[in-house]
Amino acid sequence: MSLLSPFSRRLYLRIWLAVVGGVLVFAFAVGLAWRWAAEQNQHQLPTRGIVVTDAQGRTLVDGTGIRQRLDPGEGIHYRIEADDGAVYEMRLSPRTPRMRPDEHGPAAWFRPPLGFLWMLALVGIAVTVGVFPIIRRLLQRLEQLQRSVQRFGEGDLSVRVAEQGHDEVADLARQFNAAAARIETLVQSHKSLLANASHELRSPLTRIRMGLELMQGGAPSPAFRAEIERNIAELDQLVDEILLASRLDAGAADVGTVEPVDLVGLAVEEGVRVDAELQVGDGAPVEVPAVSKLLRRAVRNLLENARRYSQGDITLAVTREGPSAVLRVCDHGPGVPPAQRERIFEPFYRLPGASERSGGVGLGLALVRSIAQRHGGSVRCEDRPDGAAGACFVLSLPAAR
Repeated sequence: MSLLSPFSRRLYLRIWLAVVGGVLVFAFAVGLAWRWAAEQNQHQLPTRGIVVTDAQGRTLVDGTGIRQRLDPGEGIHYRIEADDGAVYEMRLSPRTPRMRPDEHGPAAWFRPPLGFLWMLALVGIAVTVGVFPIIRRLLQRLEQLQRSVQRFGEGDLSVRVAEQGHDEVADLARQFNAAAARIETLVQSHKSLLANASHELRSPLTRIRMGLELMQGGAPSPAFRAEIERNIAELDQLVDEILLASRLDAGAADVGTVEPVDLVGLAVEEGVRVDAELQVGDGAPVEVPAVSKLLRRAVRNLLENARRYSQGDITLAVTREGPSAVLRVCDHGPGVPPAQRERIFEPFYRLPGASERSGGVGLGLALVRSIAQRHGGSVRCEDRPDGAAGACFVLSLPAAR
């Protein structure tokens, strides 16, 4: 049992032995069938016309010869029946094996029984020597994948597998690398989310604690009560956005049902809350397949972000551009520098100079991007089309057909 255990644990050895054994069994079966066919041909009773003449060419025997069944070592025996009814027997002694000068090709190798044994031995040696390096090289890639998976399971999330070839092993390596990259990104995102969330949660909690200490058991003033309520609302909003961001990053499937959503109607409802000016392309309804509550959250975050920084009117435009439904939220705020237009969609990122007192925790735009990507769309920041100060946030989603 101890001698067989290394073979049972090594996949390349098992495959190699299976290939070698299969070829040898096949060659052995072919040899048996060939040997049986040769014996059948030797023992059958063929009928031949036999004419025996003397030196002057006179016919001595003219009849039909029937080959008798004899062992191969006894030669060939014919029973001849002449036309006049007489019966003769002709016996040929066994032929002495001798290699003719022209017998140096395949016929010499396939002559039973020695030819078959040589063929079997050569096939076995060729298969044993030739197949082993091929199978070993193939299985080495699986062993590399096994070691990488083990390291990944031990906590090294940066490990990747070399992608060689275009077969199933290479496809498995590519899938592992993609899954490992996704998991590493997700873990890093969660670590960053947790670190930033702890910082953001500490700020309103500190302000509440300081307010309670300053109150010293007295009745809170209306301003103090309003400040406490604002901090509690900020905490509630932060917890809600952290949970939603975590579920979206993890690809949770229970975030809602996808259904046709009237983007124009949703924009009207949300635009009224911030007194935004609504612009609709040609007045035709624009529908998108989406989770209604997530899409509403994305539009609301864009509008609240515009209201927080805008120093003038807010414009909300809904149009259909080819296969996409496009929603633009434009403000008259300080704008976003081109170098910062991608970073503002990162979780907990604020523009330089932004104050926590202005509201928001830096998750609103990150949620908008996550929601857009969840629906197969995108969001970007660009300059106002009229060249005025401010910024435009463009949310693009696949429109319903």
